[in-house]
Amino acid sequence: MPFAAITYNIKSGYEDRVAEVFSGFQRPKSAVVQGSDGEQAGRILATAVFIRDDLLVRFIEFEGDIDAIARHMAAQPGVQEVERKLKPYLSVPRDTGTAEGFVRTFKDSMLRSVTQLAVPR
Repeated sequence: MPFAAITYNIKSGYEDRVAEVFSGFQRPKSAVVQGSDGEQAGRILATAVFIRDDLLVRFIEFEGDIDAIARHMAAQPGVQEVERKLKPYLSVPRDTGTAEGFVRTFKDSMLRSVTQLAVPR
């Protein structure tokens, strides 16, 4: 299963407040990601968020099309709420108020994958 890593530039000194923003985050009821044609385009298998100093990274384990994953996340109320609550703590603003802005920001903030290794499942 592939992973994506999304970065957020955080104002230094706000690590605990940013951690609080994510503390109540709930996964959507379904892991299934619908494509623009209504068919299943992927699944979000797991997410994890890490922070140190002024860098926050959200890891996403997924199956399928990363563009569909980004569009799906843009439409999730919980993701929208987290993005809204993070705004005061960002050192670099993120254009996530629209689905198009979210997808563009998602792609722009992705770390380049160097290697991904896993045991067979």
